[in-house]
Amino acid sequence: MDLVSPERRSANMARIRGRDTKPEVAVRRLAHRLGYRFRLHRRDLPGTPDLVFPARSKIVFVHGCFWHRHPGCRFTYEPKSNVEFWRKKFTANKQRDARVKGELKQMGWDVLTIWECEATDDEAMATVLKRFLGDAVR
Repeated sequence: MDLVSPERRSANMARIRGRDTKPEVAVRRLAHRLGYRFRLHRRDLPGTPDLVFPARSKIVFVHGCFWHRHPGCRFTYEPKSNVEFWRKKFTANKQRDARVKGELKQMGWDVLTIWECEATDDEAMATVLKRFLGDAVR
């Protein structure tokens, strides 16, 4: 049973952003500090990627663990109300993520997903970004 009214639930859900989230901004700041330059939210690419590195043909998605179902993550809990709706929603999200990644790979892009829970550790994230993107031009 939901503890808030449908109107309040709708207002809460409407406030959830798809871009400029805290994890995404953390990844952007770190990538910029490391010397990488990128474009944001290219709408001409499938899935409107969070960070696009055109010169390197690389893309980084910063996914929320709850919404994109990060396997084994503590943030990937199951809602207790409206279970069937959420099951369909999560399945559709995962299918879309796989389709978008496949389309980008067919177009010649390399794709990296950074999960929300990983975006809190700057040192580990820097290692992952450097390994994925290669040497930065300074």
